[in-house]
Amino acid sequence: MRVLIIEDETAAAHNLTAILKQVAPEAEILEVLESIEEGVAWLESNPQPDLLFMDIHLADGESFRILEQVEVTAPIVFTTAYDQYALEAFRVNSIDYLLKPIKVDDMQRALTKLARLSGVERKEYSVRAQRLVQSQEETFLIHVRDKLIPLHRDRIAFFYTANERVTAYDYDGVAYPIDKTLEALQAQLPESDFFRANRQFIVARRAVKEISVWFGSRLSLTLAVDAPERIVISKARVPEFKAWLRAVSQMS
Repeated sequence: MRVLIIEDETAAAHNLTAILKQVAPEAEILEVLESIEEGVAWLESNPQPDLLFMDIHLADGESFRILEQVEVTAPIVFTTAYDQYALEAFRVNSIDYLLKPIKVDDMQRALTKLARLSGVERKEYSVRAQRLVQSQEETFLIHVRDKLIPLHRDRIAFFYTANERVTAYDYDGVAYPIDKTLEALQAQLPESDFFRANRQFIVARRAVKEISVWFGSRLSLTLAVDAPERIVISKARVPEFKAWLRAVSQMS
């Protein structure tokens, strides 16, 4: 059994390796990688492993992003320290996960389950994993202390960046730290629902309450929830903003 591990915590990687060797001595560990970038590069240039262990939360983002960039046909066992999220997402999709700290019995259970899968079932397992990834495209995992909090994008009124930190605000005015830049978010979010107002804001269409003419033919936005500062759209971007509003209105 050829195994690939993607885990950015050294102690967790050592623990996973030791338990895997204890439960399945025949396992060949191909590589231990630490990031989304390394995972994508390895999977693009090597044959598929027989089994893939992936920590959900890596230093450069959620490991789900790997599956968005490269096709993975091997069964995946996700590892996580955040049991609340795992129980909600993984049980629904029947995807195996291991809670940290990983125990021998848990590893044995996961390997036994995967060993019993037929060829057709292994393919369906991969399909379910992909569905899980697709569901995450609409949900942000917010890392707060020792928890991961799912935040669906429909709950987000706007994104704001200041002092190199990005924050999402929901319609109750609650702020959530986001580990992405506004540029990355702009590429991820549907253009029909979100607009890059300026260097500091991405706003949701549903959150736009009022539009006022501001100095120099600019526009000032008032949202359904208070923003940390005035949201101003430059004169050069006013036509694009108006076209976006018209397009959205025609679709609704």
